[in-house]
Amino acid sequence: MAAPERKADGNPLRRLREVGQSVWLDFIDRRLIRSGELARLIREDWLSGMTSNPTIFEKAIDTTADYDDEIAEMTARGRSTGEIFEALVVTDIQAAADALRPMYDQAGGGDGFVSVEVSPLLARDTAGTVKEVRRWMALVGRPNLMVKIPATAEGVPAIEEMIAEGRNINITLIFSIEMYRRVIEAYLRGLERRVAAGESIGGIASVASFFVSRIDTEADQRLEARAKAAAPADAERIRSLLGKTAIANAKLAYQTFREAFGAPRFAALSAKGARVQRPLWASTSTKNPAYPDLLYPEALVGPDTVDTMPPATIAAFRDHGRVSPQAVMEGLDEARDVLRRLEAAGVSLDDITAQLLDNGVQAFSDSFHQLLASLEKKRAGAAAARR
Repeated sequence: MAAPERKADGNPLRRLREVGQSVWLDFIDRRLIRSGELARLIREDWLSGMTSNPTIFEKAIDTTADYDDEIAEMTARGRSTGEIFEALVVTDIQAAADALRPMYDQAGGGDGFVSVEVSPLLARDTAGTVKEVRRWMALVGRPNLMVKIPATAEGVPAIEEMIAEGRNINITLIFSIEMYRRVIEAYLRGLERRVAAGESIGGIASVASFFVSRIDTEADQRLEARAKAAAPADAERIRSLLGKTAIANAKLAYQTFREAFGAPRFAALSAKGARVQRPLWASTSTKNPAYPDLLYPEALVGPDTVDTMPPATIAAFRDHGRVSPQAVMEGLDEARDVLRRLEAAGVSLDDITAQLLDNGVQAFSDSFHQLLASLEKKRAGAAAARR
């Protein structure tokens, strides 16, 4: 990833890029793009990517009138609810990709991406996911598009297949280190298949989206339940783990990244032009108001990483973010100790990550259904107004 030639000039967000971490925006809507705010974020904060998901689009379309004229126009042309949804998403993704294209070109194709997610209804369907990735790539038609595939058992072979086809993939909903290892393996196998087929691997980019704060939300609930049932001295030890599981898990995941991409296997691929599959920290806004607002972003700064932040977190980091260039590599013994103590307290991280994956898939599915229902309501209203 090529850093801008300009200096950070005191802006902590720019400083992140200087130390090797890209800042992406975990948000997209039409107003952001057309108001000039996206252009400002790119220009002033060196924003270098964007992520979207069904929940983000559901909020954007359902809670604003920004899309209503276009919905009415497509309704008048007889477009179905599904067709309207795709057209709206494609328009926004294309506009965002075009705004980020200079960053993509400057980084030699290593940054400047916009991510769109395959239908969450296909999270357990390998063949359907593969078909959907190809379809979104064709619909959007931008080189700096990444399509998001969830890190389910069925998603893993789809990841390998799409990398083998030379597509840019964002793997989403990673919670466990074990699943992260499977995601890395799928990436490496996809690259190796292309090499074996005599195809270039130099133009492929991928990120592995490792979710953070949701782990603390679930772990803290379980720890509190354990503490309430424990003797006072034990309860104090259990509560000392509150707010520590997510960062410990993410730091050890980063060590997994360093080991995999520092090994001879990847060195052979790197010699042929392969890029590392960067860890992307997702869900880094603080869910518990008792915790510092930048607890997660500040703890996970490190080279060859991405942090996709919602607008409020970006504003907070710009205002008072602290940048420790290798924070994600610090305190590894403590991180291992936190996870050991978590298990000793009777809280299973494996159970937590499995539940969060299921919850994440379900939440995106619910948002997708709600989005379609909202669009249908608006479409029906537009049709009635024409009569």
